[in-house]
Amino acid sequence: MPDMDVALKDAMQIDGAIGVALVDYTSGMALGIAGGTKDFDLTVAAAGNTDVVRAKLRAMEMLQMRDEIEDILVTLGEQYHLIRPLKARSGKGLFLYLALIKSRANLALARHQLRRIEESIDV
Repeated sequence: MPDMDVALKDAMQIDGAIGVALVDYTSGMALGIAGGTKDFDLTVAAAGNTDVVRAKLRAMEMLQMRDEIEDILVTLGEQYHLIRPLKARSGKGLFLYLALIKSRANLALARHQLRRIEESIDV
């Protein structure tokens, strides 16, 4: 099982990856970050996306949905943002956040690779 740093490096190998973070959605803190640019602050993006996860979890609770989030996709003009909550007991309350350049990414393959990383990560 890869540790967090190895998992983040693996995620950065996904075609089109701009940056990736492992985030605690209870606090909004990024526990680990790889990539990013001077114009794309992953710490800020990770913290902001905790609200997305919390909102979806609240909506599911209000609807009494007994399901779990596989991933959340936000499609922007030039980017994809993938949010994947960790399902392992040790990853409870954490999610992987991956930003991709839309023109260079294969969304289906990126989702598959991020799922593989999420399933193997050791937190």
